[in-house]
Amino acid sequence: MDLKALHKISYGLYIITSRKDGQINGQIANTVFQISSDPPTVAVSINKQNLTNEFIRKSKVFGVSILAQEAPLSLIGQFGFKSGRDIDKFKDINYKSGTTGVPCISDHVLACLEAEVINEVDAGTHHIFIGRITNAEVLLEGVPMTYAHYHQVKRGSVPQTAPVYVPKQTGREEKMDKYVCDVCGYVYDPDQGDPENGIAPGTPFDKLPEDWTCPVCGAGKNEFSPES
Repeated sequence: MDLKALHKISYGLYIITSRKDGQINGQIANTVFQISSDPPTVAVSINKQNLTNEFIRKSKVFGVSILAQEAPLSLIGQFGFKSGRDIDKFKDINYKSGTTGVPCISDHVLACLEAEVINEVDAGTHHIFIGRITNAEVLLEGVPMTYAHYHQVKRGSVPQTAPVYVPKQTGREEKMDKYVCDVCGYVYDPDQGDPENGIAPGTPFDKLPEDWTCPVCGAGKNEFSPES
C-alpha cells in the first residue's frame, strides 16, 4: 500500500488557536473545512497529544487564521514545530483577541474565523471539532497557502502528529548533497538554496554561513545530517 496516494488530497495551511483559564495557544493544522452554510459551520482536526486540543475541549471555542501563500517558514515553524507547553508561541507575534477571546493572528493571514464547538468526534489519534462560526473577518486579499505549496515550493516538513504524516520509505537512492534537519525534518537542497533568508540557489551546505539556521524550527547547522 502506497500511503503517498494520500498526498494527492488537497489541503490548506492554517493556525488554529484557542484559550483556557486565561492562557492562549495555537498550532498549525491542514485539516479545516466548511460543513454547512446555514448555520455556517466548519470542522478542524487536532491531534489528541497537542495542547491546543486540550484548550479547545476545555473552552469549546477555537479560531482559524488562514495563512497567505507568502507566509514565512519561521511563522509556520513557530506554531508547527514548537510546543506551547515549553514556550510562549505568541511572543513577538502580532495578534488580537476575537469576540470569543481566542487570538487571531494579524500578519501573513488572509482571514480569521471564530467558532463555538457544537460537536466533537473521536477519530483515533485526532479529535474532529465541529464549530458554529460566530465571527469572521477578511484581513487582506491574496492567495491562501496550500499544503502542496508549503511542501513542494517552500520544502516544509510535517510533524509526526499531523494527519498527513507518512514515515519515509527506504530503498530509494537519494542525493547526498541534501541535508535534513534532525529536529523538524526540513530538507536543505543546495539546488534551491534558502532565498527567504538570503541563501542563493546553488549554495552547498558546507558553504552556508555558520550562523545560518533551519528556516522552519531555528536549529543550527550542527543539527543537520546528510540525507541518505
